[in-house]
Amino acid sequence: MKIAIVTDKSREKYIPLEEAQLEDEQKEQTVKAIKEILSKQYQCISLIADDNIIQALRTEKVDLVFNLCNGIQGYSRLAQLPAMLEFANIPYTGASVLGHALAINKIFASTVFKSKNIPTPNFVSIHNMEDLENIDMKYPILIKPSDEGSSRGIHQDSLVFNKESLEKKVKEELNIYNPPIMLNEYIDGREFSVGILGNDEDITILPIQEVDLSNLPNNLLKFYSFEIKSYYKSHTQYHIPANLTLEEKTLIEKAALKAYKSLHLKDYARVDIILSDGIPYVLEINSLPGLMKNKSSLYRMAEATDFGYKGLILKIVDAARKRYNM
Repeated sequence: MKIAIVTDKSREKYIPLEEAQLEDEQKEQTVKAIKEILSKQYQCISLIADDNIIQALRTEKVDLVFNLCNGIQGYSRLAQLPAMLEFANIPYTGASVLGHALAINKIFASTVFKSKNIPTPNFVSIHNMEDLENIDMKYPILIKPSDEGSSRGIHQDSLVFNKESLEKKVKEELNIYNPPIMLNEYIDGREFSVGILGNDEDITILPIQEVDLSNLPNNLLKFYSFEIKSYYKSHTQYHIPANLTLEEKTLIEKAALKAYKSLHLKDYARVDIILSDGIPYVLEINSLPGLMKNKSSLYRMAEATDFGYKGLILKIVDAARKRYNM
C-alpha cells in the first residue's frame, strides 16, 4: 500500500509573514515525523499540492492520501483538496468536503452547535465596518477570523474592552482575513482541548488537556492567543489528563463528541472547550488539527496513552482505511 502525505505551498503572500513562517516550519517538521512512522509499515512519499496534484498522485499510483492541506486562499480552502480527491476517487484521511467546509468557518460551525443545543459562546458576524453600528454584546469581546486555525489572527489585542478598540481591530482584521470577521462573547473559565479519533461507534476520546495560563507574565491577557501559543510555551502548562471530577469529565466529553458528530467529521479532530459555571462551551473544532511531534495538542494527548505519537498516526490511517474498506 502506498501513502502520499500531501501539504500546501507557503501562504506567506496571504497572511502575516510571522504567521506564515511558523506555519511552514510546522508543516515541514510534521511531514518529516509522519513519514518516518508510516515508512516503516507502508510505501510513503510526500507531495506538495498544486494544479497537477491529481496527476501526480495517479502517476505515483497512490492508494491513500494523508491530507495535511489547509488550502491557500478562498472561503472553503480546507475543503479544496478533499473535493479534488473525491472527484478523482482517491481515498484520503480526515474530514470530508462538508466536514471541513463547516468546521473551518467558525460562524457556520457555531450556528450548527446552536441548532443542536450544544453550548457555544454568543457570536456576531461582521462583513464590513457598518455592521458594528448595532451590535448588542457585552465587553470584553473576542475578535477573530472566521476561517483560520492555530490562533492565527487571534492576538493579544483581539480581546477588546471598548468600542474604540473594537473598531480598530475589526478594521485591521477585515484588511487581512476573509470576511466575515467573528465577534465572540468572551467566556471566562477553564480551557480544555479534547482529541477525538475514529468514526461512528468506533471512537476513542483521548485524555483531556487543560491549558493553564496562570504562570504568564502579568502584562499579558490570559487567553490562548497567537503570541502565547508561539512564544510563551515555557509559561504555559498542559495538564493531561486534566484535573476534573467525573461529572465534569463526562460533560466535556459528551459536548465534544456531540460537536464532532454534528459537523460530520471523520477520523480525527480536536475540540476546544471552555468550562464555566459547570457548562462546557464549545469554542470551535479543528477538523485538521496539528500533528507536529513534541508540540501539538494531539501529540501531547496521545503521549499520555499507551499508543503514543506513533499509534496516533497509525490510528488515523487505520480509521481512514476502515471507512474505505481498504
